[in-house]
Amino acid sequence: MKTKYIVGFFAAILIFGVLLTAGYQISYDRVTERSSPLGNEVTDTRSITAEGDAAAEDTEEDEGYYLCEMQGFVVVYLSDRKTIYEMTEIPLSDLPEEVRQEIAAGKYVAARDELYGFLENYSS
Repeated sequence: MKTKYIVGFFAAILIFGVLLTAGYQISYDRVTERSSPLGNEVTDTRSITAEGDAAAEDTEEDEGYYLCEMQGFVVVYLSDRKTIYEMTEIPLSDLPEEVRQEIAAGKYVAARDELYGFLENYSS
């Protein structure tokens, strides 16, 4: 008598597992169909150039940067001196006195390479 119940119990668990797996597979297939409908696939790999404001922002970054102080740390602003380009973790107190004075006055850095050179020198 016990063997009939054990066989029935395992058969019920097996059927439940098969139904659960089938339900998961069906829902997974539906989600993947919705996320990438056929015909909307991108086959063109050419690059896209920015126009308008996005292109103007790129040229602004090439115009120069200003190093200033904010809450005791060095902050990099874009050439407009309003937009923060990068907030650094370089404490102003760790810099030489001459560099501190330049940053307090708003040190101008013309090129991105020069900016990153400065930040690399004083960040460690």
